[in-house]
Amino acid sequence: MNLRATLLSTVIAALFTAAFAAPFAAVSASSAAAAPMMSAPKAATTQSNAALVSKLAAQRAARGLDTNHGFLVSKQHPGLQGTQVVRTAHTYKGLRVFGSESVVVVDAAGAIVSEAASNRRDHLGRGNANRLGAATLDFSVKPSIPAKAAIDAAIAAAGASAGAAAGAKLTHVVPPKAELLVYPVMKIERVPAAVDKLEAELNALDVVEVVDHYELAYLVRTRMQRANKPIYHDTIVSAKDAHIIDRWSMLQTVIGVGKSQYNGEVPISTTLKGDTYQMLDPERGTGGTYGAMAITNANNTSSAGKLYTNATNTWGDGKQYIRGGSTLDANGQTAAVNAMWGLMNTYDSLKNALGWQSLDGHNTASYIAVHVNTAYDNAYYSDTCRCMFIGDGSTFTSLGAIDVIGHEMGHGVTAATSDLVYSGESGGLNESSSDIGGEIAEAYARAGGKGESIPNEGNDWMLGSEIGRNGTPLRWMYRPSKDGSSPDAWSTSLRRLDVHYSSGPNNRMFYFLSQGSKADKDGDYYSKYLVKSPAAMTGIGTDKASRIWFKANTTKFTSSTNYADARAKMIEAAQELYGAGSPEAIAVQRAYAAINVGADVDEVGL
Repeated sequence: MNLRATLLSTVIAALFTAAFAAPFAAVSASSAAAAPMMSAPKAATTQSNAALVSKLAAQRAARGLDTNHGFLVSKQHPGLQGTQVVRTAHTYKGLRVFGSESVVVVDAAGAIVSEAASNRRDHLGRGNANRLGAATLDFSVKPSIPAKAAIDAAIAAAGASAGAAAGAKLTHVVPPKAELLVYPVMKIERVPAAVDKLEAELNALDVVEVVDHYELAYLVRTRMQRANKPIYHDTIVSAKDAHIIDRWSMLQTVIGVGKSQYNGEVPISTTLKGDTYQMLDPERGTGGTYGAMAITNANNTSSAGKLYTNATNTWGDGKQYIRGGSTLDANGQTAAVNAMWGLMNTYDSLKNALGWQSLDGHNTASYIAVHVNTAYDNAYYSDTCRCMFIGDGSTFTSLGAIDVIGHEMGHGVTAATSDLVYSGESGGLNESSSDIGGEIAEAYARAGGKGESIPNEGNDWMLGSEIGRNGTPLRWMYRPSKDGSSPDAWSTSLRRLDVHYSSGPNNRMFYFLSQGSKADKDGDYYSKYLVKSPAAMTGIGTDKASRIWFKANTTKFTSSTNYADARAKMIEAAQELYGAGSPEAIAVQRAYAAINVGADVDEVGL
């Protein structure tokens, strides 16, 4: 949670726009809403990766690229209907071009079904795609400073921004890493038709991001803490003179019987070892640190601590943790019950409805640490362990509410797929994707945590309403501006906001897509941008909206996807699932129009 903004945060780190030909016949609305979407995980091989890279490289000349351009497979995860999704970074002279990627869908035989791309590499080299001219014809990839100097500069910048904490020193959670890469410095330009528009009248499709120039730089990942406070950053450091080009926080914050704090008595999955019960779920996830999904006790420290154990299989007292008390007795166990119930339901909603296993799609087990630090108003996902950390709260109550757990686990899913850069518009979409995940998990859990569809009721469309001591939520999906800081619609200022605020318009888009809007101009559910018929758009339900979003995020979005790109790829996803010209695809266009991204259209057949 970002304390300044009192919003959830999460830590993420890890490492594509060609036309996307619809690879699948559109399925009926009933079948698309009745079965899991994703294929079974399939292990990549050196041979299959090499074959794909060779196919992509064969297209370089046709794309105006010279032979210095290459591809590097970064990750693979399940796709739809027997396909796999392979994400490949674009390289130049062997170095990765930051934010330039291809998302390639391949069939069982390894043939390319489709490719979505973010082409920030085009102006490098001697190919005819280069529009920057002599400056980048033979861009040098030889650094003037060593990686250590870049790391030192990033650490100094992080330390200065963190401030002093009673003389406490910065310590590394994991050793810092530096990657030499080509960094495209982007700028915003208006499309010709919008040159004379007033700033306040601009739509997201009136502007485009283009490469201004390139910098040879190091991407330095630092994961540190001071006085138990996590200080996680990604920093772009010039490889010429070590000056800071860009920097952003990576702290992106949010069957025994368990007496939970927010949901009464709930079933939790545990393991009996000898005569001791462990909060280890043998039914969900494999491998990882504990061999299955687990809950650990940080015991008021910043480390994960030990696995929760108990002499009986009844856990917790359902009450807020009393500061200073034992984290092992019934009162201390309640936070663990909250976390396990949230973990189970989020895992089940992903697997049963969407066919996605665990956080990474490969069913790798994760864990949640509770009682992190003392009176800690935060919940976050950490890329150092691919796990979650939950505080007991001070301004808030325990942060283990179902939508918070779903939010944090959602960051893990995004990190394993689109890996949206946690800055600017892509960072806002990253946060929004987790907010959407939290609402999906909440709806699924409230309906009993079973079935192959996401219920259209049960959630409140407000993030963190249960953890607010005065009942005030962190975010309102249907009207983000109710928090006083988040905008309801896209504008050119969006990229300059904290990502917890720039998530607002996309959250509203998803609410309208699912539940629809209203024509009451004085209400919370009205958009002035909906100018076609009817004035109040019709929602398609949470299940269909979730499937469209999940498909776009996992098989189409790249790390640099912005609001305009998200709209285009959401429309593609809806068309592939429900058909071109379908009510669902039209609803996507209207929902984005409602937040000033693209033009509104008339409804048909909804």
